[in-house]
Amino acid sequence: MSIETSIEHLRDFEVFSDLDVHFAKLMANLSNQTNEALMMGAALASHFTSLGSSCVNLEHLANQSFPLFAHEGINTLSCPPLSDWLNNLQNCSVVGQAGDYTPLILDKHRLYLYRYFYYEQQLATLIRTLSQTPVQNINLKILEEGLNRLFPNTTNDDSQQKAARTAVLHHFCIISGGPGTGKTAIIIKILILLLEQNPNLNIALAAPTGKAAIRLQEAIKQTLTSLKCAPTIKAAIPQETYTIHRLLGRRATPPYYRKAGNPLFYNVIIVDEASMIDLALMTQLVQAIPKSARLILLGDKDQLTSVEAGTVLGDICEAGTKSGKGQKVGDKSDKETLAPNHLQLTNDNVQSLQNSLVFLNKNYRFSQDSGIWALAQAVKQGQSEKALQILQSADYPDVNWYSLKKGERLPTTLLNQILTNFSHCLENTSPPEVLQKLGTFKILCANRQGPNGVIQINRQIEKELSKKGLIQTHVHSYHGRPIMVTRNDYQLALFNGDVGIILKNIENNQLQAFFPAYDEPFRTFLLYRLPEHETAYAMTIHKSQGSEFNEVFILLPDQLSPLLTRELIYTGITRARQKVKIWGNEQIFLTACSEKINRSSGLRDQLM
Repeated sequence: MSIETSIEHLRDFEVFSDLDVHFAKLMANLSNQTNEALMMGAALASHFTSLGSSCVNLEHLANQSFPLFAHEGINTLSCPPLSDWLNNLQNCSVVGQAGDYTPLILDKHRLYLYRYFYYEQQLATLIRTLSQTPVQNINLKILEEGLNRLFPNTTNDDSQQKAARTAVLHHFCIISGGPGTGKTAIIIKILILLLEQNPNLNIALAAPTGKAAIRLQEAIKQTLTSLKCAPTIKAAIPQETYTIHRLLGRRATPPYYRKAGNPLFYNVIIVDEASMIDLALMTQLVQAIPKSARLILLGDKDQLTSVEAGTVLGDICEAGTKSGKGQKVGDKSDKETLAPNHLQLTNDNVQSLQNSLVFLNKNYRFSQDSGIWALAQAVKQGQSEKALQILQSADYPDVNWYSLKKGERLPTTLLNQILTNFSHCLENTSPPEVLQKLGTFKILCANRQGPNGVIQINRQIEKELSKKGLIQTHVHSYHGRPIMVTRNDYQLALFNGDVGIILKNIENNQLQAFFPAYDEPFRTFLLYRLPEHETAYAMTIHKSQGSEFNEVFILLPDQLSPLLTRELIYTGITRARQKVKIWGNEQIFLTACSEKINRSSGLRDQLM
């Protein structure tokens, strides 16, 4: 079987996409030669990029069969030895090296689509420049006074204080921590410290999604009244937040309005939920930042990564901690390296990328005996057996495990709890009370498709609720239908991931959509005005990022898939404030907790 036939065969089994196959053929045609190594490499580069990698690591595939876990009936590709593969690619006109302008770039053992190699190079260069640029005109006396006032009960190893100090003393700063470690509280305090240095700063607050941007805005508004700072500083704190796309001036087609030649006019850019930012968007953001500005990124490096290509936050954190110099609790900080009477930092004090990172390890939300916290830590560290023991232990009443039999659909225990919760939602006709109840629990699935995917589970729940007479499903929209927005609408301030419910308005007897609001009981919309949306009894764990619920029900699939990783399980668990219940097969859970997201990237090496 020829390589072209083999690639088309894998397309028939939905391993490769049409785009992968067409790209491989195009590269072969442009190179004017029959080269199996090129066609295979091109198809794989396109394929892995679509799966979230920025490149394909040929070293991992050399001498292997692809796909690695093929089922019966699939004819696999036999990848050549690495040296032969690299030699063949180096002799192709469509494959270049760093500095070349060719469709494919070969960098050591990584094969890139040109665009993604360019993104990695640009981003690594810009981050190194930012992290090595000295910060000017810092009044350390004012800074230390502010730190002592805002962190009155801290010890010398307090990571929150370290994070705030690092953000002020560096042009580039990453603060990573799990839910409950106080990332949002740190943002407010960083704003105060920066404005006390210079009250005329232009500050932008942003997030990768509309939902995350609104949550950041609400958190700042809720905290404003209790801030320990002068009224003038409080008045200077920005309350408007942006999506990164809006911040950059997104157009119908690229490029963005704000870019290297037309940078943002802000002195400080603070971005929350940075783990969700893909390689392309992060590069475009950093390119648009003035050389004298600060970039502060906050997020959880252990959460799910972006939907698009890249593991940017994780790569930067890994590069910064490879030599063990990232600032954790107890590390030497800038406070110890700078004399208190210095009013300006000099080139001698320039800190590297390693000292621009701070990891928050202390949790303020969960108690020491919290099952949710213990479970999350075990999953994060890949301790699968320990995680299952915690779930099954009577010592942790806030986490529960329910075995799911092979082929079982919507288990009775879960169905009964769903019916009870949604019954309570619809017992009251008051939209604020219904929305409040709806926001206390959520069903989370690993994927959209499949027997235990979101689409099928939503259908089954609708069917069961209809049987009980709780909803009427003979029409598309009905009283009691929970919905989730799937496309941003800036005019209506409804964003991808926002969850509301359709209820009959008792004032006019019409069906309307109701959504939670920060500064009013609720927001209501006529159905025809709604942006794209879908039924949302259940949602994917990916869509739940940035959200919190009192109680989370996690339904695992009955077979393994590349999506099922410890990052996915960890993200689902940490959406809960009070209780987590997981339904699944024990072996699938154990395997998932042992698997890490495996995306190929060269960014970490570029940064080191």
